[in-house]
Amino acid sequence: MFDKILIANRGEIALRILRAAKELGIATVAVHSTADADAMHVRLADESVCIGPPAARDSYLNIPALIAACEITGADAIHPGYGFLSENARFAEVLEHHRIAFIGPKAEHIRIMGDKIEAKRTAKRLGIPCVPGSEGGISDEGEAKKVAKSIGYPVIIKAAAGGGGRGMKVARNEEDLVHALHTAKTEAKAAFGDDAVYIEKYLEKPRHIEIQVLGDGKGNAIHLGERDCSLQRRHQKVWEEGPSPALNLEMRERIGGVVAKAMQELKYAGAGTIEFLYEDGEFYFIEMNTRIQVEHPVTEMITGIDLVNEQIRVAAGHPLSVTQADIKIEGHAIECRVNAEHPSTFRPSPGTISYFHPPGGLGVRVDSAAYQGYRIPPHYDSLVGKLIVHGRTRNECLMRLRRALDEFVVDGVDTTLPLFRTLVRNPDIQNGQYDIHWLENFLKTGGLADVE
Repeated sequence: MFDKILIANRGEIALRILRAAKELGIATVAVHSTADADAMHVRLADESVCIGPPAARDSYLNIPALIAACEITGADAIHPGYGFLSENARFAEVLEHHRIAFIGPKAEHIRIMGDKIEAKRTAKRLGIPCVPGSEGGISDEGEAKKVAKSIGYPVIIKAAAGGGGRGMKVARNEEDLVHALHTAKTEAKAAFGDDAVYIEKYLEKPRHIEIQVLGDGKGNAIHLGERDCSLQRRHQKVWEEGPSPALNLEMRERIGGVVAKAMQELKYAGAGTIEFLYEDGEFYFIEMNTRIQVEHPVTEMITGIDLVNEQIRVAAGHPLSVTQADIKIEGHAIECRVNAEHPSTFRPSPGTISYFHPPGGLGVRVDSAAYQGYRIPPHYDSLVGKLIVHGRTRNECLMRLRRALDEFVVDGVDTTLPLFRTLVRNPDIQNGQYDIHWLENFLKTGGLADVE
């Protein structure tokens, strides 16, 4: 096992990793920018190192500074969390060169799955169902028109190196296609430095279903059921739950088995998530995230498995502590991402938290690095914390979530708590009748008009 882990991240995920390491008896090193000197993970870590000014490129993305911090403190492993360098293949390779363990998958797997076109090719080879579309990148209008005609409109154009909705455009006819192609390529170049795009069939009302996997890197891999992440705004997940209201046991076991077999063949190491669009009983691969997910607590609540603990164990060369037969889905869990944003305009609201009272009670978990008097800096994402609630049934979970949201108090900054208090009372949400477009349509039609 490792002697000391450096946590190359900030906020609630840094605190989450710190807790897992401490429970394994491993010393921790927190790194931080000057803006995060008073962060909770910095206060609780065994050691801390300032790695630069507030801008992420000069601190949390500064690979030489992270290597130096390892050398100074004697850390023998780095956990990247999510975001920042978590899916940077070069970072994993640099760490290997310096004989520092990367708590994550092999660099080659990060690289393959980071390229959306190569990821789709790999998924097909591994037997994972994919959305009909181009075999590779689209170079010109003529090729785009040919592919779109063969799969049928509407189609969606996506950036090969993309994510978060950037470089994605829908075309419903040939006239739309030409404009969408050029716009997507321009956005992709600006956002990712790469204008490569590909085309897929556009599904009208799909759900976003993701399967959590764990692998030991030696050919053993399991799945831990699914999470439904269909409630999204601008392609960013807002509310996640598991199991999905749309799936039954047979569907879960079928797609889970396909994914676990694929990860065994790939010899994948650590935690990962295979993401699908799901419509009319069919699953269509969209991407793989080769890291821990923001919404991983949903899976932890319904399986009882500590995913970060498993990540650390696998990176240290140990086998998984559980088998597929050990995985039992118990009850229902929902996670709400509480951001420092205005609840209806979604305008960022950095500032000082004057009062902070998280909810508690049976089945309630709050993953947050915030505290009373904490200043939310304007330099990073606006996540204040994640409220995760578990119940024996979905209805019990919804009622518990409703109670927990009413208890949650964050003063001094705007938050999205009023949004969730509205959603949890909405009949469509209560009945599980929603798709990836539901929240955008709800907002467009004034669903939050009275929320302040």
